[in-house]
Amino acid sequence: MMNLMEIDGYRAIIKYDPEIEMFRGEFINLSGGADFYADNIKSLKKEGSISLHVFLRACKERNIEPKKEYSGKFNVRVPSELHADIVTQAKAEDKSLNQWVVDTLGEAAHV
Repeated sequence: MMNLMEIDGYRAIIKYDPEIEMFRGEFINLSGGADFYADNIKSLKKEGSISLHVFLRACKERNIEPKKEYSGKFNVRVPSELHADIVTQAKAEDKSLNQWVVDTLGEAAHV
């Protein structure tokens, strides 16, 4: 994915802000916010590492888990026709609906 950067084992979404002519990075899957800015990729990685380590140090000082925890459950609403098509495809692959969705999302999200 073009707008995803990994810094010290943590992933960040990168966007360009034309108003300030800088790149903005924001770490994802953290229990709080940690963002960073720079006008070039080398500096962005450096600023990202600094921002991340400040965040991790603050979490350690406050005894907070830095990574956001997920339950593994979420609801998805789809049109009824798509629901029927998904069930058909899952049955065709001899999978449960849940397993088909897990496999399909896993393939799509593989980064």
